[in-house]
Amino acid sequence: MNGTLKLVAPLLAALAIAACNAGGTNMPATSGASQGSPLSYKAMPQWMVKHEATTTCPQVAHRPTCLALVVNQKGGISPLCSPSGGCGFTAQQLEAAYGISSELSGGSGKDVAVIEAGDYSAATSDLGTYRSEYGLGTGNITRYNEEGQTSNYPPSCEDYGWCVETALDIDMVSASCPKCNIFLMEAKGGISDFEAAEAEAVKLGATVLSNSWICYEDWDCEDSNFPNYFDSKGVAYLASSGDAGYDYIGGPSVLDSVIAVGGTQLAANGSKYSETIWDDAGAGCADSSEVGSPGVSKPSWQKDPDCTSRTDADVSLEAGCDPGVAVYSSIYGGWIGVCGTSVASPFSAGIVALHKTFQSGEKFWKLKKKKLKKDLHDITSGSDGSCGGEYLCTAGTNQFGQYSGPGGWGSANTDKAY
Repeated sequence: MNGTLKLVAPLLAALAIAACNAGGTNMPATSGASQGSPLSYKAMPQWMVKHEATTTCPQVAHRPTCLALVVNQKGGISPLCSPSGGCGFTAQQLEAAYGISSELSGGSGKDVAVIEAGDYSAATSDLGTYRSEYGLGTGNITRYNEEGQTSNYPPSCEDYGWCVETALDIDMVSASCPKCNIFLMEAKGGISDFEAAEAEAVKLGATVLSNSWICYEDWDCEDSNFPNYFDSKGVAYLASSGDAGYDYIGGPSVLDSVIAVGGTQLAANGSKYSETIWDDAGAGCADSSEVGSPGVSKPSWQKDPDCTSRTDADVSLEAGCDPGVAVYSSIYGGWIGVCGTSVASPFSAGIVALHKTFQSGEKFWKLKKKKLKKDLHDITSGSDGSCGGEYLCTAGTNQFGQYSGPGGWGSANTDKAY
């Protein structure tokens, strides 16, 4: 028992500190964390109201904020759980739910990068444990610092509160694209550090980049050059839409060069799966009142009627906390359940790599009705807040085809829409 408590202690401490930060104090999660004003939610997220999950990194506005949430296990304070079912969805369940089980060799040779804060020194061995548990074979992962070096890493991810996020991201890319090479880009906490990591990942050859973080209330993370780091030809940039519900969004997901990934709550009934909107999935209209002046202009390929700026999101995937997904992190004692739209971005990145690389969410908006119905699951119920029942926060309205803000055009049904 003492050994178990010792292993769990780092996570419980991180959860407690992050909870204080989320509650509105000025205390950073850790010494290396990016500083910013604590979030002031428009509406308290349901994962917080229902005590479903807890953050592990600082929840701040205008600065990079990770979106991984640790599921609060029922019946006790310990977040540790069983990878065979008690933690949440397994790799095989996710593959089956999204119809990619027969496509998993498609990403051979593809390089997928995940952008993180801090050094996860146990990444290779921890990923090996995850892949071994789910029969995914030997993985290929390389740790880089923000300058593209395989040395001189930043301070530990524990200093930033990003260890759970990093473990989640590399596990999810492996689950959807086990043959892909993973570039773990480890940055320091500032926006310039994240931008450097984005640029270096592309220089190293990555053609798919996943960003499970957001600058809430800020379309450019307070750097006018920010959009330039998400606009390389032939590179797919994906970003999570946020965990704070309707109209609480930000960069990079609101950029028109990025595939914005919203969230659903996946449910299993035997071998059959269904989805509803996750009630905290980020979505909305990226105008100046929501993401700062001047907002993000409406892309020519978006034709929805009730937003004159960039509409967020484009597509969606599992993000809910009841259940979440199984993740392995030795730093925090073993297997934990994790949720948030941070699940959706890296898993979607792997699906993009399975099929082919494309740029921005434009492709989803231009799919023909027949292909939308065939290649994407139509999310027909649920909402992420109050918008008068419009499609911007509510699924199934049919006001603009099968589109809804938090669900996008739907979730993957095989990799063919990607």
